[in-house]
Amino acid sequence: MLSIFYGIASAATWGAGDFLGGLATKRTSPYRVLFLGQLSGLMLFFILALITGETYPLLSDVLWAVVASLLGVAGLVFLYRALASGQMTIAAPVSALFSALIPVVFAIFTTGLPSATTLVGFLLAFLAVWLISQTDGINLRFSISDLRLPLTSGMFFGLYFIALHQATLHSFYWPVAASRVSGVLVLGLIALLGRQPAMPPREQWGIVILSGILDVTGNGFYALAARTGRLDVAAVLGALYPASTVLLAWIFLKEKVSTIQTIGILCAFAAIILFTL
Repeated sequence: MLSIFYGIASAATWGAGDFLGGLATKRTSPYRVLFLGQLSGLMLFFILALITGETYPLLSDVLWAVVASLLGVAGLVFLYRALASGQMTIAAPVSALFSALIPVVFAIFTTGLPSATTLVGFLLAFLAVWLISQTDGINLRFSISDLRLPLTSGMFFGLYFIALHQATLHSFYWPVAASRVSGVLVLGLIALLGRQPAMPPREQWGIVILSGILDVTGNGFYALAARTGRLDVAAVLGALYPASTVLLAWIFLKEKVSTIQTIGILCAFAAIILFTL
């Protein structure tokens, strides 16, 4: 049950971070939002590591954290490219589904098959992600070329889930902070090569910092979910983050939640119940 709680918390905080990050990117470049967000997450977990007196991580854990960060940044780049191509109703769910599928396959080979109820929960969760991401009705019209960028993004995110889990097996705060260091360096290098400022406008700092804190907190909850339970269940629960984004948009922006999205949210709740059995 503790693992389920952490998994739900990861989806909730990831979705809230995406909601605030989406608001910020309406006024500035997504790379600037990511840079300050990564920096704020780094500072938070660096301070927590010092306060808790956590022992320094193994070199292998740091290397896994760096790999996780690079995979996560690559996943975001391909996802943004997919979203910018105009296939948003395809890009978001395909990326989220594939990102959850890879850890599921990995966990099956490393820890064995889960229970039958958990497998049914996986199917309901995958269906939930797809339905929640549909904004203009169910879109089943796409070509193979439409899937290239979302699948690539999902592949990087799925490998990110596995790498982050490996990085946090022995310690917690330091590896997450280390993953943010490499993310900041990569995004800073992108800004330098593009001769663009890395920081967003000052009036956006508050919302971007909060977005970054929520995002890194989601990473932390996911790592805890994977440590206290099965990796595949943690990844699938984390992939339900679009539900949090949709609900926040409904509450604060008064955006309409379609019947299809409502069904998706109900499927997500049903999946969670099955995971607890």
